[in-house]
Amino acid sequence: MQNWIMVILKSAILFFLTLVIVKIYGKGNLSKLTPFRMINYIVIAIIVTFISLGLVSNVIFAFLVLGVWVLFSLIIDYLSLEVKWIHDFVYGNQTVLIKDGKVMEENLKTIRYTGDELLRDLRSKNIFNLADVQFAVMETTGEVNVLLKSDKKPVTSHDLKVEVAPISEPETVILNGKIIDGALSNRGLNREWLQIQLSNFGVILENVFIGQVDSSGDLFIDTFDDSIQIEQPKVKELLYASISKVQADLFAYSLETDNLEAKKMYSNNASTIKRLMDKLEPYLLR
Repeated sequence: MQNWIMVILKSAILFFLTLVIVKIYGKGNLSKLTPFRMINYIVIAIIVTFISLGLVSNVIFAFLVLGVWVLFSLIIDYLSLEVKWIHDFVYGNQTVLIKDGKVMEENLKTIRYTGDELLRDLRSKNIFNLADVQFAVMETTGEVNVLLKSDKKPVTSHDLKVEVAPISEPETVILNGKIIDGALSNRGLNREWLQIQLSNFGVILENVFIGQVDSSGDLFIDTFDDSIQIEQPKVKELLYASISKVQADLFAYSLETDNLEAKKMYSNNASTIKRLMDKLEPYLLR
């Protein structure tokens, strides 16, 4: 059999074998791999490449080496889950870089991490002032996580004691001009509803690049033709404005009428709608 045919056959076999190995290792972000696991991937890739190109004289021995690396890596991973000291020995521990606002210079020297690198990693998290940092730690993957001082943290609705509506992830119902029926079903919607919404926007399905429905049922679309100006839905704002107008009208009627019974009725209803508006505000305006 010709050499090029052998190379193709071995490469095809090794391609699917590598795919199986990666699946066995599990999911993981390559940018957040520990040094030990990164070396495992590199060594396995080198062994696979050598076998595929026929650079090893004994293919059986090469497969044995590959099997040993994969098997030992899996054993180490399993033991690391069960025994903490093995995990710490293999993958290491996180390193405190800043504690109580003070840079831990000795810890930086231990991991050979310079002040310039620390400032660079802080800037990558939009932190430009070292004085804003209360605590920072380097994870075993090399990633730096930061805790800001309490007076430097972004203000949230919880801090302001303001109620906001719960939200969930949007469903992508259109992609590249194609309707995704499963996503529509997840929102309890159908194609007829979608076609009506597109008609209201004045666009056709084929011109929609992405369409998403949020947790409130509003449809957001982006078209292939960027010259088309799409006015995004304001259903919630319009609904709140309509309720607010009703409340204002009832209050005005209570001031205009001379009938005491009618005045009381209008006033009570206006107060009832105002309480309803207060409850709906987090869901319609925030």
